[in-house]
Amino acid sequence: MQRQRTTAITLATAVALAAGVTAATAAPAHHAPKHGKQSKHVLLISVDGMHQSDLEWYVAHHPASTLAKLTHRGAEYTQAATSNPSDSDPGGTALMTGGNPKTTGIYYDVEYSHTTDQPGAPCIPGKPATGGDVIYDSPDDALAKVPDFLNPSNGTYPSFDENGSVYPGDVDKNPAAIMRLRNNASSFNASTFPVDPATCRPIMPWDYVGDNSMFQVIHRAGLRTAWSDKHAVYLSFNGPGSNGKSIDDFFGPEIDSQAVEPNGVPYPQDDDWAHIDAATKQYDNYKVQAILNEIDGKGHSGTTRTGTPAIFGMNFQTVSVAQKSRSTSANLIKNADGSYTPSVPQAGGYQRVGGQLVPGPVLSSALDYVDAQLGRMESQLRKDGLARSTTVIVTAKHGQSPQDPNKLVTVKDGPIVDAVNAAWAKTHPNNTKLIVAGTNDDLWQSYLSDRSQAAADFVKSYLWNHTAQGLTVNKQPVTLQHSGLTQIWAGAASAKFFGVPTSNGHYPDVFGKVREGVVYAGPTKLAEHGGMNPGDQHVLMLVDGPGIRHGVNNTPVETTQVAPTVLSVLGLSPNELTAVRAEGTKVLPGL
Repeated sequence: MQRQRTTAITLATAVALAAGVTAATAAPAHHAPKHGKQSKHVLLISVDGMHQSDLEWYVAHHPASTLAKLTHRGAEYTQAATSNPSDSDPGGTALMTGGNPKTTGIYYDVEYSHTTDQPGAPCIPGKPATGGDVIYDSPDDALAKVPDFLNPSNGTYPSFDENGSVYPGDVDKNPAAIMRLRNNASSFNASTFPVDPATCRPIMPWDYVGDNSMFQVIHRAGLRTAWSDKHAVYLSFNGPGSNGKSIDDFFGPEIDSQAVEPNGVPYPQDDDWAHIDAATKQYDNYKVQAILNEIDGKGHSGTTRTGTPAIFGMNFQTVSVAQKSRSTSANLIKNADGSYTPSVPQAGGYQRVGGQLVPGPVLSSALDYVDAQLGRMESQLRKDGLARSTTVIVTAKHGQSPQDPNKLVTVKDGPIVDAVNAAWAKTHPNNTKLIVAGTNDDLWQSYLSDRSQAAADFVKSYLWNHTAQGLTVNKQPVTLQHSGLTQIWAGAASAKFFGVPTSNGHYPDVFGKVREGVVYAGPTKLAEHGGMNPGDQHVLMLVDGPGIRHGVNNTPVETTQVAPTVLSVLGLSPNELTAVRAEGTKVLPGL
């Protein structure tokens, strides 16, 4: 997997985010004409990785579950598709803006742009862009990596309370303090951000996004906004020109930080929160508590009275980790002496029972966990008298592929990239690195130093006419035709695929669809997301709230339709979103 990630970092990433002005780029907000019953609040939940087939299986086997109740009361859209690529960043941005990469300019969390300069490279204001990495991901945090947790000589780092004051405690050894964290630009190491060639200044995450967000529209209307997610850099959801202040209460405990048990002791694997499902559940619990506090009219920490936001929500990681893990502990057991022990590892992903593909024990437990947390949220809404004035939307930023583990073939993409570059250099000795960047999970994306159509066609031809070596789920060697790909778009064809001009600069110069089951990674995963096979894109979509009639809708819809739907049910105009105007994104049908 040709990604530029670093190892995990400490969770003491966050400092105070003060509420402030909204984006100057947003058009003046106005209320849409009233129609039917409207909501005062929208609770948006992304269960990352969850497919429509997972929902159908779970409801069939748990008819009294919260998910079953939501399907029986509200609208269920059985043909919901994510953005393409279906990575977390374009997927989350689609939910918040109503836009695809065509207008948002967000193609992956680790990508490249020909319109920016490389971080740290010499820059003269106004000179043409030289191209550079665009990495809005966990490495953008400036604090220590996981191993430093056990090395006190490296020093400790301050954490910050909800008002921005230094909190007297080491967050990494005091998980309860996590709830006090907030995030803003001071959380970042901006030297890792892409550079604007016009100003030679780093581009903040929210200013890289090409479309305004629903948070900007809602905040500008004088309503409170909140969001909880897995990375601080998802402050990008504030939208361009916002100065990071259109989300009044952002809570982004870093999932790639050190995972510690409730008593502050590191998990046995001494890794981040996304490599053992018991830790992921504990991590998701912090965001669930934030939601419960916000329903109760408080800030995410529960220490200040703010009023329930008009728009708020979170993402769950537990299902995604369970889908990808070959074997992991599903639960954390508390011992009599106050210590903790992870449960015996079990199989992750899916398995065949009676010829049918069903969630395995860890994934089944993850779905149980998410359902229970949704039940807690619903209960809190009823307790606070908000059930009849709140619309609940449950969907997913992305799916996961393959679901069938027998289709899995892991391929190391590094040797493929090296071979392409070596073949190009034979006839272009002054250019030994044609592929300068790329992110390959279960898709192929390459950015080229030579942007000619001939260079793009060269890469396409090489990939299509060469084999790749991979490993099956049982780690048996296998040879794949066409480098594991089934279709490749190069140069102008790639631009046309995404609906952008060739001068755009953000889109990958070569873009490929993998054979179902191919994942460009080491043989440690069962699945990945980012691609365009059904497992990547076919996710659940449930909407329940005032005036929403129960029914099953088989019309194809997209997750981009969430943002205009949120504005509509709050009585605001979806046309305030630039993506709605540019792409024609519609409110979900029947609403």
